[in-house]
Amino acid sequence: MRDILLAISLTLSTLVSVHGIHSECQLYLELKQEEFRCLSRLDQLNSTDLSNGCAGIWDNLTCWMPARIGETVSVPCPVIFLHFTNKPGNVSRNCTAEGWTHTFPEYHHACGFNNSENVANDKFYVLVRGIYTLGHSASLVALTTGSAILCFFRKLRCTRNYIHLNLFLSFILRAISVLLKDVTLYSDSGQCNETALTGCRAVLIFFQYFIVANFYWLLVEGLYLHTLLVVFFSENKYFVLYMLIGWGIPTIFTIMWTITRIYLEDDDCWDTNKHSIPWWTIKGPIIASIILNFLLFISIVRILIQKLRSPDIGGKDHSQYKRLAKSTLLLIPLLGVHYIVFAFFPDKVSEEYKMAFELCFGSFQGFIVAVLYCFLNSEVQAELKKKWRSLASACHLKSDYSKHRTSISGNGSSRRNTRAQSFLQTETSLV
Repeated sequence: MRDILLAISLTLSTLVSVHGIHSECQLYLELKQEEFRCLSRLDQLNSTDLSNGCAGIWDNLTCWMPARIGETVSVPCPVIFLHFTNKPGNVSRNCTAEGWTHTFPEYHHACGFNNSENVANDKFYVLVRGIYTLGHSASLVALTTGSAILCFFRKLRCTRNYIHLNLFLSFILRAISVLLKDVTLYSDSGQCNETALTGCRAVLIFFQYFIVANFYWLLVEGLYLHTLLVVFFSENKYFVLYMLIGWGIPTIFTIMWTITRIYLEDDDCWDTNKHSIPWWTIKGPIIASIILNFLLFISIVRILIQKLRSPDIGGKDHSQYKRLAKSTLLLIPLLGVHYIVFAFFPDKVSEEYKMAFELCFGSFQGFIVAVLYCFLNSEVQAELKKKWRSLASACHLKSDYSKHRTSISGNGSSRRNTRAQSFLQTETSLV
């Protein structure tokens, strides 16, 4: 019995964040309701003479009414098994002089709950969760460091990097919301009460918002790059429009999702997807952004091919193709082109492959973007090298000054000033 409850609990808890189905809290509430009904019925039968029989019991899954010795009691499968299988079945117990026997057949045989299959699925879901948790954690560290670098150096403050900063921020908030959602839904200490339910729904609202915002900042990156290649324009002129696209559009759809949830599917922690309208309120805008960004990607690659074929650009064909391939590969994580692979697949087709690809690879996307567009950026590397040389020169100068601070002779003072001027000239030439 304990193993069955543990298997059901583990299956539900691992499926919560991946599939968005019934939550562990809902399972707990259903079992509590069944227990309350069972104990109420048993209280009404207290007056029954049970001196030659077995008392009624609640075995944490099924309610068993009082029976006399030698009697066999059969009951339908517990209602919680309906979340896993539609197989009809009955379980039975015999009332003996020693008390109730064990159930026969066992629950997982009679009710179609295949424990071994669920354990195998659990391992897959736990593995996926572990990988995307690692990916989001690595992305958080890389993106936070990259954002600090872009904000620190004045020479890196431009419209292009401002857009990168907002994209980094959307990745950071997405990672935090995913990790926070997992903590909320997987929490063993969480209580199934109104306060906990309200907090859980609030977490889901922010989760949906930051997911959509991240996709739309990927779209902003595509729009900015495409516009930059097609026409010459004032970068600052459209920055407000980019902000509205990146943060404003997700706000509208998140509000719509919240309203549809309240009126159409106000169940549990809003992590179920039984009704199609709330689901498509979020999925529709995401698919639209993926399609638009893929079209922008195709157009950008076409423009790059035209520019590389231009007679003004020298170089051999091999070198040009190498540059084109490098540019194309660099654009894939920045524009989220990889999402197009499973964008139109039905949810039940290649479900595990889709889940592993989107959740695992998507969790490392922020890390990849931070590395490619911050740490490996030539401008960023140049600024970091300048700062490092500046600090090294300052430390050397301070050490040299400390070494000779006791010298008060005129010649010593003159040599020290000359050396200091030399170091200062070197430092200012590097800044």
